[in-house]
Amino acid sequence: MKKVWLAASALALLTGNANAETIGISMVSFDDNFQTLLRTGMEEMAGEMGVDVQIEDAQYDVAKQLDQINNFIASGVDAIVVTVVDSSSANALSSAAEAGGVPLVYVNIEPGNADALPDNQAFVGSNEIESGTMGAYEACLQLRAAGKSNGANGYILAGNFIHQAAVQRTKDVHDVIGMDMCNFIAVAGEEEGKWSRDTAQNIMTNWLSTGEPVDVVFANNDEMAIGAIQALKSVGTDMEDVIVVGVDATQDALVAMQAGELDVTVFQNAKAQGSGALEAALDLARGEDVDQKVYIPFELVTPDNIEGYISAN
Repeated sequence: MKKVWLAASALALLTGNANAETIGISMVSFDDNFQTLLRTGMEEMAGEMGVDVQIEDAQYDVAKQLDQINNFIASGVDAIVVTVVDSSSANALSSAAEAGGVPLVYVNIEPGNADALPDNQAFVGSNEIESGTMGAYEACLQLRAAGKSNGANGYILAGNFIHQAAVQRTKDVHDVIGMDMCNFIAVAGEEEGKWSRDTAQNIMTNWLSTGEPVDVVFANNDEMAIGAIQALKSVGTDMEDVIVVGVDATQDALVAMQAGELDVTVFQNAKAQGSGALEAALDLARGEDVDQKVYIPFELVTPDNIEGYISAN
């Protein structure tokens, strides 16, 4: 079982706080670009707050994540923070934490029971309706500006169909292209890219082999957007002829945008989500009131405003 221990306990001893509170954190996966940003943000915030954190990798395994929650409870942590593997599995996690009397905060990925959380639980993240909608709508505008409003082939790279963000972001794309001003975009392909650059590159390569034109690629995250770009470039595609959309505004994505390869992404503030989740968990552990839903706004990023995001992550 992969795990990371932050050396906040040493900081606590140096500052005289030998009884630092402990928060257990279960992450979807350590092998994920955005989750890495989120984890780093929580580690840094924990160090600043003098809090001990134990961070474990659920490796996309629902059963493993439930075991981690139960282990946290048994070890006597003060609170738990979770990026849930499967939104539909949240009921089991919530029930375990509630039975153990340990506050729980979901971060980044909205749990399926977000509207019915126990009193000592909360969600801190961003509203995924914004992410997919903002990116898809901007792509629609760019396609119209490029003179393609008479018809355009679109391809959707979904993350993981048990992942709330992937389901919502994919729905957002369909909702946007269902609008009168954007219904010139036809979905020519849609597959689950597992949030992976390599998987997305393989999928895009297969789509390209059909000979059908590619006008726009909607990717649920930047990693898959970059994979699609790699496939397009490998067959000599002029990237000025294709609109590619991602989500997260990772540094790799911003580099691709500066190179003229990525056209749209949506900034998801990992640091704000992570610090907000830790603060909420501590407040709950201390018996303080916490809003059960805290949304951190998404922000549209294009070549026109990219300079403001170069160092945001």
